[in-house]
Amino acid sequence: MISRRQVLMGGLALPLAACGTAPEKRALAAPSEITRLEAQILAMSADVDPDEARRAAEIAFAHTRALAIQYQITDPPLIHNTKVNMGLKPRGLCWHWAEDLEKRLDAEGFETLEMNRAIAEGRGIRIDHSTAIISAFGTGYAAGVVLDPWRNGGELFFAPVSEDTRYAWEARELVLRRRADLRDAAG
Repeated sequence: MISRRQVLMGGLALPLAACGTAPEKRALAAPSEITRLEAQILAMSADVDPDEARRAAEIAFAHTRALAIQYQITDPPLIHNTKVNMGLKPRGLCWHWAEDLEKRLDAEGFETLEMNRAIAEGRGIRIDHSTAIISAFGTGYAAGVVLDPWRNGGELFFAPVSEDTRYAWEARELVLRRRADLRDAAG
């Protein structure tokens, strides 16, 4: 059964359905953007290997593009989410992206970088948002760089965690543990 909210959101989203550009037709990441992400990764610690920083930046951009194509991200997140909730688009971009990126970087055998999963819990009109954070090995997510493929509708957003004021990122494990504790307390 379709709710009144779904009908309303669909009515708003469907006229805009043809507005987006197919991800495979978007320009590839500019070398300057890859270099900018590489520089942010290197700035995390003098212990970060420059080759690893470059490869990580290239992988983050390439993986974002591949999943934007796979999930046909052609709209801003709100419209895309509406289409997902209406069954017009598949679920899972951020969860799959972060998990897949983590596996890909692990497979590369990085020794000076590590991936962290983070969640910003929904507050107000916002829903929960998941992402990956790359950090220098052993420093934790708070000293890392947010890699967010969703915020800009399938185009990679990146910034140091401390400068990303749009979301209050927390370690994924902490959020999931807190939720489990709340469920247990509720009985």
